[in-house]
Amino acid sequence: ERNQADVSEAKAGRTDLIFLIRFRHCCLLRNQRCLLAYLYDRLLRIRALRWEYGSVLPNSIQFHMSAEEVEWFNRYKKSLATYMRSVGGEEGLDLTQDIKPPKSLYIEVRCLRDHGEFEVDDGTTILLKKNSQHFLPRWKCEQLIRQGVLEHVLS
Repeated sequence: ERNQADVSEAKAGRTDLIFLIRFRHCCLLRNQRCLLAYLYDRLLRIRALRWEYGSVLPNSIQFHMSAEEVEWFNRYKKSLATYMRSVGGEEGLDLTQDIKPPKSLYIEVRCLRDHGEFEVDDGTTILLKKNSQHFLPRWKCEQLIRQGVLEHVLS
């Protein structure tokens, strides 16, 4: 506002204010660039959260996000899901699985909390109770590991 008032005075003939106006304008542009860089960094971090935690964010993380960031996360989540359904045939292709190539297809996991029944591809149902250990296909339980339901047991 002060800059606009000084611009009006400079138009009226006070040329000594031109340097001050330019200085303030450069400061405003710098602040704008810093804010945009900060917002872009937060956007990249929110996008990475989708790949790390899956489609449901923990409340502790969601608590620190603004309403607009949560809305952007939900739109990104839907867009990614639509894309994953469009590739890979009838069932689609889950790109969030196996971000790093697995060393083995089956892993031993320990259940950290009661989760209920869990169905494996061959139709068998496993009851995931607290402290129970199971030998499961990696791709079926990676999402539960990220959510904190299961823990990978390293021999």
